[in-house]
Amino acid sequence: MASENKSCKTEDVLEIVSKDSEVELCVEDSSSDDEDLIQVDKENSSDSGYEILLKAKSKPALSKARKSGPPEQEEMWHNKKEEDRNPEPFKFMPSRVPGPTFNKTASWSPLSLFQLFFSVPVVQTIIQNTNANAARRKAAGIKFQWTDLTVKDFYVFLAIIVFTGLVSVHHRADYWKREWPYNFHFPQEYMSRNRFEAIVWSLHLSNLKDDEENQKKRNTPQYDRLFKIKPLYDQIVNACKANFQPYKNICIDERMVASKARISVKQYMKAKPTKRGYKLFVLADSASGYTWNFSVYTGKSESNISHGLSYSAVLDLLPFSLLGQGYTLYLDHFYTSPALFQHLRKNCFGYCGTIKKTQSDFPHTEKNDFPKRAERGDMRWIRKDEVLFVKWIETREITMCSTVHRAFSGKTVQRRVKEAGVWSAKQIPVPDAVLDYNKNMHGVDLSDALIGYYSVQQKTKKWYKTFFYHFVDIAIVNSFILHNEICRSQGQEPVTQKKFWEHLAVEMLSFAVGSAPAAPSPTLTCMPRYYGSDATQSRRYCRRCLDAGIPRVKTPIYCRACNVPLCLTSKKNCFERWHDKQEYLSSVNVH
Repeated sequence: MASENKSCKTEDVLEIVSKDSEVELCVEDSSSDDEDLIQVDKENSSDSGYEILLKAKSKPALSKARKSGPPEQEEMWHNKKEEDRNPEPFKFMPSRVPGPTFNKTASWSPLSLFQLFFSVPVVQTIIQNTNANAARRKAAGIKFQWTDLTVKDFYVFLAIIVFTGLVSVHHRADYWKREWPYNFHFPQEYMSRNRFEAIVWSLHLSNLKDDEENQKKRNTPQYDRLFKIKPLYDQIVNACKANFQPYKNICIDERMVASKARISVKQYMKAKPTKRGYKLFVLADSASGYTWNFSVYTGKSESNISHGLSYSAVLDLLPFSLLGQGYTLYLDHFYTSPALFQHLRKNCFGYCGTIKKTQSDFPHTEKNDFPKRAERGDMRWIRKDEVLFVKWIETREITMCSTVHRAFSGKTVQRRVKEAGVWSAKQIPVPDAVLDYNKNMHGVDLSDALIGYYSVQQKTKKWYKTFFYHFVDIAIVNSFILHNEICRSQGQEPVTQKKFWEHLAVEMLSFAVGSAPAAPSPTLTCMPRYYGSDATQSRRYCRRCLDAGIPRVKTPIYCRACNVPLCLTSKKNCFERWHDKQEYLSSVNVH
């Protein structure tokens, strides 16, 4: 009887399996049914066919159960006919009103604008260090005529180098020739050639004793390769940031400063008009070309090891607390990285720029990619979360990424195309990111062009003198841009850059003899400034935090008018609140 029962159970199971090949043997639920089957198997251990059948049927059922979930959606390119969503923009909240930060209703001459960058303390520092350097050279036995440099001499010297930017000759000595066609009344009537050359030879920007201390640190991490320009370098950078607030669109790019000096920090860049020289990373306002911040590249350092040079170069130029939120930053492919995307987004900054197809974050799918013979104006796009990737066919394939644009909104650009042997103008579709990139990426190029038209750069083999002349160029060009901004705000027509340089040279000469118009007082405007280049070490206790009973809160920022240290970040704005309180107290005292 036992064998009959055993046979009966096996036949019953075979009959069920043959009727339904999709039978589920409780694959997803390993509770009572599986236990019962295992027990049956144990009780009928002599029936090996039953055990084999269970194993054979359970494997396909498990496989089908795993595949029963929703299939993963494969990444694919979209064409211009497919709609993209509009990214949610960050609210534009700059820390100050965009444009010049000083009182624009006052009368600002070219010289008074220039003195915002070359202030009285800056000029005094240069004069002291130049006199000390000349005295050292005299003590070393070098024979040349020298009397101590004065403010008058320095401004005549500046007027002459501005004049050399307007009038070009083959040799500097030609400016003092009396024969035609070099019989210039200026500069020979104001300064002799020997005096001018003596100032050029002795020009020095840093303290000599501090120079010696820095030289002792050579080949150590504490050695500062830019120490000889640091005093003027820091002052010019701080002045650039203090006197202007960028508009919404900003850009970062490299600038090359030509030099014949022999120093290891010189670079070679094939794509730049100036291929050999010193490399600067520059942040400029896209609309005006105003140089707002810059840094000199000195080679690899510990600061750019973790994320790379391009990442560090961008963040070094972006003091988020001083800028504010909602800006759109335009960059080229050298700076593009996922880590930078995340950091900019964390600080409420938009981003747009070119990107290499070999970049790890760029989509590598070929699904719905360009055909072999794609037409000019054809495009493909993919959106990954908040980042848009776009490919566009022009004369070559252009790849872009953006966090502030939609893929395509129907805009076109005019191009000359050759069809059937005939050239004609044709409107071709263009992605929004490409259009805005071409419009806003050239802020640094605009600044370079303005510097290139008229430049005070002199031939020298001393690298720090090359930077002195370049800093003068930056100060003059930024002053000219501020002049344009002031005129537009007052509904006036600004003068040309050539006229601005001419007026500046004349006013420098007038200032030298004491008849120039006085510059408006800088105390009219309260503006934030940094105590030094090192934001960690150069800090003071915040005045407002101390008044509020919150001790030991340090900040690297102070008000240049009130000379009071105050916090200024996106989350904590003691600078604004403290000044609001001072205005309230003043109004109460008046009434």
